[in-house]
Amino acid sequence: MELSIKHSNISSSLTLAISAKAKKMQEEGIKVISFSVGEPDFNTPKNIRDKAIDVIQNNNIGYTAASGMPALKSAICNKLKVDNNLVYDPKEIIVSNGAKHSLYNIFQAICNPEDEVIISTPYWVSYPELVKMAGAKPVLIDCDENNDFKYNIDDLKKNITNKTKAIILTSPSNPTGSVYTLEELQQIAELAIQNDIIVVSDEIYEKLIYDNQKHISIASLNEKIKELTIVVNGLSKCCAMTGWRIGYTASNEKIASIMSNIQSHATSNPNTIAQYSAIEALQGDQSSIEYMRKEFDKRRKKMVEIINDIPNISCNMPKGAFYVMVNISEVIGKKLGNYDINSSMDFANYLLENSHVAVVPGVAFGNDNYIRLSYATSQENIIEGLNRIKEALSKK
Repeated sequence: MELSIKHSNISSSLTLAISAKAKKMQEEGIKVISFSVGEPDFNTPKNIRDKAIDVIQNNNIGYTAASGMPALKSAICNKLKVDNNLVYDPKEIIVSNGAKHSLYNIFQAICNPEDEVIISTPYWVSYPELVKMAGAKPVLIDCDENNDFKYNIDDLKKNITNKTKAIILTSPSNPTGSVYTLEELQQIAELAIQNDIIVVSDEIYEKLIYDNQKHISIASLNEKIKELTIVVNGLSKCCAMTGWRIGYTASNEKIASIMSNIQSHATSNPNTIAQYSAIEALQGDQSSIEYMRKEFDKRRKKMVEIINDIPNISCNMPKGAFYVMVNISEVIGKKLGNYDINSSMDFANYLLENSHVAVVPGVAFGNDNYIRLSYATSQENIIEGLNRIKEALSKK
């Protein structure tokens, strides 16, 4: 019996695999410092939690429209108008079970066999797999650390073919923390318009941005690029709502209609309780977002300061999100203790087994010369974990 050829080639998530291994060690009583998973360590704000409790106790919790509650879609439209200068109709909004589900819907809706989707490297681990699951081909463009891991417009032009269906744009970026400027977005928008290419704009980290940088949605530049753009966002990062599973897209009505039909058969509606709480998250007290952003900013600065003081590793100062890509190219090919470090996976396993520090190997993001660290953890953990890494690097 031959099973699905298309899906047999899908790889598992290395970030989740590392996290699972670290959690198992913790359950065994080992104190592991985890820099692996992109999950805020803050509790979901009280007003959002209180809304969920109220809904459970006092509302009829039944099915909603498959693509999301009308009230939530209206709240999202208002958010997009106020925060991003984008005007959408509720029928152009699809609410899904997290932003990853939104991305799955997107590629299922826009891709045909042999279509190509351009992705910058380092990339978020699921982008290439989601594209392959839709029967399309990921086209990877290596983005240089000296350009803050962002697309070079000339490289983009070279990789566009008559099969190019979409460009994935992530700003702020997981895993690099890079943020695109207005000028860079204008260049990408012009290229997309000239070649009639869809832009999948992942903006899940838009609220977590630093150094007086400004988040700009590429869809807000003009009506032509807005028509070609699918905006992806959600509440997991900005509102510490990982696990509540609420993501959403904004796109032209034709694309939204296809995604709605897909979702109606694949999952039906997102969790009803979480949808009510998402309305509160969008319309209620927003002060917790700024509090978390300021705390992440402090951690970011501390992490980068310590990393760049450790021999043989280095990093850029990220402008957004809560990740640091650490250059370990000077470590590759060396021996640390009894370990031969020939890859980022070797280094990640060495740190976990010998120093009880969990990091994500860069190979998961398409670049084996790096590891990714998340600073969505306490200052104390950052200092202790990085001191463990420094000690691990000093072993002969």
